[in-house]
Formats: sequence, C-alpha cells, structure tokens
Amino acid sequence: MRDYKPQFKKAGRQAYRKTVLFLFLAISATIIFLILPQSENQPVIDTQLQADNQEQENNNTVISTLALPDKPQAVSQTPVPERKITIKPVEINQPGIHTSTITNTNNALTNELPPVKPDNTGQSPIKPEAIAGMSPTWESRAIKNGDSLANIFKEWKLSPATLHKIVNSSKLAATLANIHPGQTLKLLRDDDDGFLEMQVVRSPTESLYISKTNDGFETEKIIREVDIKTAFTQGTILSSLFVDGQSAGLTDAQIMELAGIFGWDIDFALEIRKGDSFKVLYEEHFLDGKKLRNGPILAAEFENNKKTYKAVRYTTPKGLTSYYDPDDGRNKKRAFIRTPVKFARISSRFSGRRYHPVLKKWRSHRGVDYAAPTGTPVKATGNGKVIFRGRKGGYGNTVILQHGSKYKTLYAHLSKYSRASKKGRTVKQGQVIGYVGKTGLATGPHLHYEFRVHDVHRNPLTVKLPKADPINKKLRNDFNAKTKALQALFEKHAQTKALAQTSNENADG
Repeated sequence: MRDYKPQFKKAGRQAYRKTVLFLFLAISATIIFLILPQSENQPVIDTQLQADNQEQENNNTVISTLALPDKPQAVSQTPVPERKITIKPVEINQPGIHTSTITNTNNALTNELPPVKPDNTGQSPIKPEAIAGMSPTWESRAIKNGDSLANIFKEWKLSPATLHKIVNSSKLAATLANIHPGQTLKLLRDDDDGFLEMQVVRSPTESLYISKTNDGFETEKIIREVDIKTAFTQGTILSSLFVDGQSAGLTDAQIMELAGIFGWDIDFALEIRKGDSFKVLYEEHFLDGKKLRNGPILAAEFENNKKTYKAVRYTTPKGLTSYYDPDDGRNKKRAFIRTPVKFARISSRFSGRRYHPVLKKWRSHRGVDYAAPTGTPVKATGNGKVIFRGRKGGYGNTVILQHGSKYKTLYAHLSKYSRASKKGRTVKQGQVIGYVGKTGLATGPHLHYEFRVHDVHRNPLTVKLPKADPINKKLRNDFNAKTKALQALFEKHAQTKALAQTSNENADG
C-alpha cells in the first residue's frame, strides 16, 4: 500500500505559504492606500473644513455679544498680532464714586464690559471676572423689622466666618451692622455659590459697596449728589400756621422748621394773629430728574402783629450751620425759647390774682399754663442743670432747671419724667425733660411753666430774653457775602411772585 503522508505534508506547507503571502500583500496595499493622497476626495474634505470654520466664526461672533471667552477663539490658521483694547466705562463726575479702565490683551476682539464700580445711575456693578458665562446674578433683599446681617447671611447660606471677616475688615465695614428697615441688601455670588460682592442701599443717595479681593474685603461708601434747585412760597394766616402753611405748599416738617427758626421771637401758641404772613425760600432736591425731597429753608420772613422778622441760613467754614438775622448778624437761636410745649393752647396766664379752680380761692398765678394732651413732650427752654426732680406739693411731678447764676425755669404737673432729667444732669435747649400730665392740684392735663430771674417770678410771655451775640468779626466778611446773595435771591423770587399775583388779579378783574 502506497504511503501518502509525505505528499500531504508537502501540500500543507504550500497552502500555509500562500496564505501568509496573501495576508502580507493585503496589509501592504491597505497601508499604501492610506498614505498616498486621494485627489478625488480632497475637494470634499476642504469644503467641509471651510463650512466648519465658517460656522465656528459665526458662533464666535454671537458669543462675543454675550460673554467674554476665557480664551481667544481661533478663527483662522493665520497668526494674528496681539491687540491691546482699552475699554472705557461710563464717566462719573461724582465724589466717592471711582471708575476704572479695563485693558484686554486677548487676540480676539471683545465687546465693552460693564463698569467695575457703581455707575451714575446707582446700578450695582459687575466685575469682569464675573462676566464669563453670565452665570452670576444679583439677589436683592429688603430689610425688615427684626432683621440682622447674621440672619440674612444664614438665609443666603453664607458662612458666619465670611460675615466676621467682612465687618472686621475696616471701620467703614463695621457700620454694616447698622442696618434698618427700608434699606436694601444686594448680593452677587461667584460660580461656586460663594460671596463675591454686596451692596447696602441705605437711601437713594447713599450706599455701601463691599467686594472680595485677593487680600480680603474692600468697603467703599458711594454718595450720589443730588441736583439742587430753589423754590419760593408765601402765605397769609387765616386760620392757623399749619393749615395755611400747607395751603402754601409747605410740608409739616417745613412748618415746624419755620416755627423753630422764629421760635425765639414769636410765641406761636399765643401771638399768631389773623393777617400775619410768611415768605419762605427753600431747597428742592432732585435725583435722575425726579424730586427726591425738600431741602432746608434758606431764607424766611415772618410778619407778626405788623412787625417783620427775618432769618437767613449760614454755614461757617468749619461746617456749623444756624440761622441769623441778616441785618445785625445775631444768631436767631437765643439762650431761651418762649414756649416749652409746641403749639399748645394757653389756658391760664401770668397774673397777680387768679381764682384757683381746685382751692376755690383767689391767689396769684406766677406762671403760664399750657393745655395739652397727656404725654405731650415738654422741652427745656434753655441749656441748664437739673436741680430738682420729684413731687412738689400742688405742683405735682416737677422739674426745676438752673440756667447759669441768674435764671431758673420750673415745669409742673408732669405725668412722667424723661431719662435725661435726672437730678444733677445737664440738659440742652429743646431736650425733652418730661411729659404733660395733671398731677398735683390740676383739673386737667396741662403744663405749668415758670420763669425766674434772681428767684423773682417774671411773666414768661413778656420777659425780655437775653439776645445772642453777633457773629464773630472774623466771619463777618464771609457771612455778608453769602447772606447777601441769599437775600438777593429771596427778593427776586418775592418780586416774581408778586408780579404773578398782580397779573392773576388783573385777569380775574
């Protein structure tokens, strides 16, 4: 029998060689195909790349209007020389508000960034590093009764350590603890939901700006200046100072201010008569074109019982402000004011013989009684020292003040005392020392007020009060220059008002 094993072995070896050779040729062909350029496919690839580049360029244009990229986006393979762009924020010509110039050295052009400090519209700032992606947003929180910074930070999920570092970073930052209802807090967080910036809006014209820095925290007070204009009004007393003052366009606060200016010359509880008149020049404050508030009275006249009293506002170079008589330069504020209770009714005058309503007999009345509701504040008529406070016979609850070595004033029938009127303490003119009541021999709530000169009782309504000293000679030239300008403006407004009234009367006639 023929042996076929050698033939089978030989055929197997030949098949193996052919298989290896085929695989080698196939791999080589694949490598050559990938390495050699394919000219017929190249236009398709170039077109696709151009489309991709154009789409990327369009996207970059859209993105540049929304955010500042972290890195410049390449729009071509051609090198572009580095460009330096200076971005100027809105100019702010207000004290306390700072502006910055931002320099961008990226290769790609970017749009203008918001200013890094509050602008002249009072809007909260956004720092450049917070612009990327526009993710940080301002949170606003109105301050309510019972609020504290600690509670608000807890509500905002900010750590107490952050608050501690902020309020201890400077003296100005320490005032952050003095928040009040009606104010507003604004917070800007970073991408990690942490503190970035905060603004405390205390009023339309004042706010605190706190920002996080590399070294800690920086606090800055922002003051917005108001536009100041002058306004003028006048009126005639037909019923009362309050009613006729309001008819002339004055606020309650301005009426009180007017009464305070002339309170040393006129007793507004007793001496106001029908036919008295007043003229007032005052400031009006505007912000962003809208009236914000009334400012102080600049000049005024009050005609009482056919006698005219004048006053002008003057501020010394050291910043002390008061009202003066423009003719003799004397301060309108004297050592004593006439009445310790504002706008009260006189129920009993100073008299050597009066029938006492409780004792039912005739006796002298050595003071003036002012009828007023229980609890009405009683003010010291001059600077002095409390030499007596307590129960005093028919006077009831009483306070006695010593004014130098010559004058004393007494306040009786009080319902209670103020903390300022403790025996031995000194009080200032206008400071509350007690409250109207009916303690002692009194049929109703009122204040009994006495004025003594060397322990002799004088009529508080007619006693000649000591005048204030004239303005310092060193300030006279400055005083004359400023007050004459105010007087000229006052007269100009008064003449314009008079002409307008004459024209209206002629038109009505």
